[in-house]
Amino acid sequence: MLKYPSIFEPLDLGFTVLKNRFLMGSMHTNLEEIPGGFERAAVYFAERARNEVALIVTGGIAPNLAGCVSAHAAKLSEPHEVERHQLVTQAVHQEGGKICMQILHTGRYGYHPHLVAPSPIQAPINFFKPKELTEEDIEATISDFVNCALLAQTAGYDGVEIMGSEGYLINQFIAPRTNHRLDGWGVTLEGRTRLAIEIVRRTRAAVGANFIIIFRISLLDLVEGGSTWEEVIYLAKRIEEAGASLLNSGIGWHEARIPTIATSVPRGAFAWVTKKLKQEVQIPVIAVNRINTPEKAEEIIRDGFADMVSLARPFLADSAFVKKAKLGQPEAINTCIACNQACLDHTFQLKISSCLVNPRACHETELNYLPTSDPKSVAVIGGGPAGMACAATLAERGHQVTLFEQQDRLGGQFNLAKMVPGKEEYSETIRYFAHQIESLGVKLRLGEAATIQALQEGGFHSVVLAAGITSRKPDIEGIDHPMVCSYDELLSGAVAPGERVAIIGAGGIGFDVATFLVEQDADHQSIAEFLDKWGIDIHYQEAGGLKAPISQAPTREVFLLKRSKGKHGATLGKTTGWIHKLNLQNKQVKMLSDVSYDRIDDAGFHVSIHGEQTTLAVDQIVVCAGQEPHTELAATLEAIWGENFHIIGGAKDAKDLDAKRAISEACHLAASL
Repeated sequence: MLKYPSIFEPLDLGFTVLKNRFLMGSMHTNLEEIPGGFERAAVYFAERARNEVALIVTGGIAPNLAGCVSAHAAKLSEPHEVERHQLVTQAVHQEGGKICMQILHTGRYGYHPHLVAPSPIQAPINFFKPKELTEEDIEATISDFVNCALLAQTAGYDGVEIMGSEGYLINQFIAPRTNHRLDGWGVTLEGRTRLAIEIVRRTRAAVGANFIIIFRISLLDLVEGGSTWEEVIYLAKRIEEAGASLLNSGIGWHEARIPTIATSVPRGAFAWVTKKLKQEVQIPVIAVNRINTPEKAEEIIRDGFADMVSLARPFLADSAFVKKAKLGQPEAINTCIACNQACLDHTFQLKISSCLVNPRACHETELNYLPTSDPKSVAVIGGGPAGMACAATLAERGHQVTLFEQQDRLGGQFNLAKMVPGKEEYSETIRYFAHQIESLGVKLRLGEAATIQALQEGGFHSVVLAAGITSRKPDIEGIDHPMVCSYDELLSGAVAPGERVAIIGAGGIGFDVATFLVEQDADHQSIAEFLDKWGIDIHYQEAGGLKAPISQAPTREVFLLKRSKGKHGATLGKTTGWIHKLNLQNKQVKMLSDVSYDRIDDAGFHVSIHGEQTTLAVDQIVVCAGQEPHTELAATLEAIWGENFHIIGGAKDAKDLDAKRAISEACHLAASL
């Protein structure tokens, strides 16, 4: 009997049957924009199809130049562009999978000066103001969508997903926020939804009955001037009548100041609104956002919230997610922690997307863990993210690996990260690598510091130093005062938090410590608490699904200090930094810049802010002023092992505590030995 029977029940669309309820949701990886990118995309998608994803949706492909994400982004509007798409469809079909191409017109969200929109209203997240489409332009745009779908059909796709949510062009027509037209494409609900309905209707007429059409409908705009629930249902029913096969859930516009997919969002936090939709239509509906385990997917399907679940980033973290779930091996899944650091942050920086916990993602033609023909005995020193990843990957390839960790548990800095409210998912990475280390036969020596004698007696061919970092102590008068502690002492529980706290350093760790201090008395956040905190109305009484946020008063007074001038948070992740900053602002954290640290004594922390001296009457000072690498053994190890000595992760470079770089270095090294 299957451990997750509901999620593995086939889904009959009438003209085709999907073998399970898993959809690989659309992610823009930037592969389509680079030389040889379609060849790489073919391998990337085929690996997911081989591991039994029922239906794959590509990243967004524009139907014309105006709809492109950026000036040279992927589009499908000419017959000569079909051939490269066939590389992808043929690769997926050879693995027994099905794939749909997402048709995405960005409207006012495109990063180029040739933007178009229903009305000439500039997006708050864009530099360019769009040109208003004429009625002739609108008709041409509809024709471009239909042409794009026909070309996708010619290329061998099993269907298309028409992107009608997240604040892109179709959504811009639907919402009063962005549609101020006074003609037949605006004013009334019928006018504002006309573009969406006409695109689906004409596309269905062109492609025939046996072609999948997914329409991604915005269920929650999460912006002022968005749709009401009654308008959402009106559109859903009209789209169903127009010929859509499936309705996919869209949650939030890109300009909305509410988190929808970050790690601080509870698992399955938006499935409730998909359930509301499911009760109103006859065609299957798809739940999205923060579904990262087979248990959560099974719960959503079993309890009638949706007919399918869409997982996007989890298939970056583990291409074999579905296969492992089918085999009843959830502990073997490399779980997405929703950090966004290597996926969405890369996308918005026009880099190739990947995954912090799986650097092979989108690099399948470059990074592979092939069985070794020359097994070696390797010692890995340090059981943090870099050490765990290196040890597991070496063992996967067939090397004999011993992992030394002087603490009594694996995880390193991730054991601190998981203590920060909203970062509990980081424990999943520790769980995954611990499972791999055990199942692959790594000899684990916990609570044991690696000494030169032990390494020499072990007869190791190679030694990898991944011993991580220690927090830096700044040169401030009184830094050894009893009220001063390091961030690791605080997060580990070795030191209790104070009531009035100053944090030295406003980088990522400083923000994490501030979050820990203002929220650490709360239990793990429930979906209801999350919705209340960010002002999302489960009863949908107002347009856009918004309500007044409910935030609890902070439990302590916190000062977040930095030496440099300017605003806090500039170095945080592009897609998540604003969440951390807004959260701390809501908790009344005092963010002070241009601060010089004078001295610490019983009276508090004596500082100068913009050159003016003052004393912060605090009872605790937490140091988050950078890290130093653990390199005590490095010179001796290199002298003994020479070219067979390697150093990775924080031990190599402690700057910014970069787990993405550390795990990537670990996996690349392990693949090369």
